[in-house]
This record gives sequence, C-alpha cells and structure tokens, in this order.
Amino acid sequence: MSFSETFDLVPGYRISRVLRGGWQLAGGHGPVARDAVSDDLQAFYDAGVTTFDCADIYTGVEEMIGDFRARLRQTRGAEALARLRVHTKFVPDLDLLPRITPADVRRIIDRSLQRLRTDRLDLVQFHWWDYEQPRYVEAARALLDPQAQGKIQLIGGTNFDAAHVREIAAAGVPFATLQVQYSLLDTRPEGAMAEACAALGMKLLCYGTLAGGFLSERWLGRPAPTGALENRSLVKYRLIIEEFGGWDLFQQLLAVLKRVADRHGTNLSAVASRHVLDQPHVAGVIVGARNATHLPATLAVAQVRLTDADRAEIAAVLAGRTGPSGEVYALERDRTGPHGSIMKYNLGVS
Repeated sequence: MSFSETFDLVPGYRISRVLRGGWQLAGGHGPVARDAVSDDLQAFYDAGVTTFDCADIYTGVEEMIGDFRARLRQTRGAEALARLRVHTKFVPDLDLLPRITPADVRRIIDRSLQRLRTDRLDLVQFHWWDYEQPRYVEAARALLDPQAQGKIQLIGGTNFDAAHVREIAAAGVPFATLQVQYSLLDTRPEGAMAEACAALGMKLLCYGTLAGGFLSERWLGRPAPTGALENRSLVKYRLIIEEFGGWDLFQQLLAVLKRVADRHGTNLSAVASRHVLDQPHVAGVIVGARNATHLPATLAVAQVRLTDADRAEIAAVLAGRTGPSGEVYALERDRTGPHGSIMKYNLGVS
C-alpha cells in the first residue's frame, strides 16, 4: 500500500497530505535506535509519505533527518532528494524572548541548516511562547532576511491564534501555513482561525489528529487510565479528553469510529485522520511514529472516503462535547494551568 495524496502549498511546492512527525524521535516517547531511523524514514518516503516534520527543539531530530537526507542523495540521487520536503520550526526559548534580536534569528536558522545538511529550509514554522513578550513581530520579520538570501523557501507559523496571525501578516509576513492541534477531540481551529485562513490564503498542517494514539483501537472499551501514563504525549491528550467531555463521551466516539471503520474495512485511526483531512483549509495531517511498524496503519487513510451517513453518525457524538473551547493554543499558553505546566520551554538552548 502507498499514499499518493498531495497538496500544492504554493506553485511548485508539493507535500504529501500525510506528514511523518518527528517529535516521537526526540526520546520522550521511549528509546530511539538512531542507527535504524534512516531505514524507517526511507520506508515512509518509499510509501509516498515524502514530507517530514521536525523542530529545532526536538532533541537530535534535525540531525537524524539530515543523516537521512545525505543517505537519500547518495543512494537515490538528486531527483529523489528533490521530492523530499522537510518542515522544521523556529522556536526561540522562553528565556530568550525578551531580548531576541535578528542576529539570534539568523543564528538559529543557520543551526537548522547545518543540522539538516541543506542550503535551504523548505518551511520554517515560527512559534512564540508568550504574547506578553512583544517582540514576536520583530522576530517574524527577521525571518525575511534569510528567506531573501535563499536560506528559507516558505515561512509558516505554529500555534498562533487568529488575531496574531493577522497582526504578523499585516507586518509583512503572511504565513503560508499554520501548524495547529486539530482532531475530532479538539476543533478550536474551526472558529476564528478558519476565517483567517480564508482571508489570508493560509493552510493548516495539523498535529494531534490521533491524540497521541488515544484515537485508536487500543483504547476502545478500556477504562480510564489511572496512575502515570507512558509519555508526555498521552498526558497532554488525556487532558484534552477531559476538556472534550470526559472518558465516557470519548468511548462513545471511539465506538462510532469503530463502526465507521468496519464499514470501510479499515482502522478507526484512519477514519479520525480522514475526518480532519476533509476539513476546509487543511493541507495535511502530521502523524507521529517511532518507527515504520506504524506505517501500514498510517497508510490506511488513503482508502477511506467518508459518506454523509458516516459524518452524521460522528456528528451525533460530537454534539455532546463540552470543549476544548476558545482560541487555538489558548489553554496551553497558561503556564500555570494543567495544559501549559507540562510543556518544556527552553529546549533550544538559545
């Protein structure tokens, strides 16, 4: 099985609509056999998942993808390398925000170029931890200089709300994409953000589509977990389930997704991913994977085409949800609250 759905973010810049996420390779989800990473990335690439997502703050991941880029060039040649898209992020440390300068921006971009073994970053996605630190517009504008030098092709954002996306666009930095958390459990991008996308021509790249693996058969019919969870991703999305309406409503959703999946001869995760892919302004979904054993389940989304009856059955459960509400990433920006307190804010060692 392979995946052939693509999307042109701009003329001449094509991505696969399923992107291989890199967070799970950073060590927080268990040991990573670094020697095997290039083999796993090759398996995704060969299956049609030719767009990878990473970040400067994902420990070691830019270097791993840089190793894969070098291997791909050596074994498959320049044409194969040209089909690969690597999206990284520019995430200045929280401690750097009050004093960040254009020189800091250039230094961090140059570091990603070196790690990824490339002369140009395909897409740089800018994240800013704290709106009370006012230099986010200055930092965004500082990305224009390396872009003009050919070091960056496209500039995007990560986790900005609609008002700040519009503010940055008005300052001369319209985002080509915005990476947001978007799933059947978290529909915050459907409000003001959808309006901003329509106005600015911006597309969404969506993470958390499977809620860290909660939207899968593994959790169907199981009681709510107690005690420590396996990784920080599960902690994060367990909180989202509570915002959504609690474990019982979540189980109702899983049951419906399983019925829909059975009708299509697939798995419920594929149905959850397809639901997001079908939403307006969505260019792609980012699916995390520690290794290629997850590849067949990931590719199953290619076979799913939801019917009106499927959507109505899903919508009947979603009508009972209680949240999460508010702007994109607003809950997570409260560093004293349950969503924000689990974040790590100074991983870039800026």
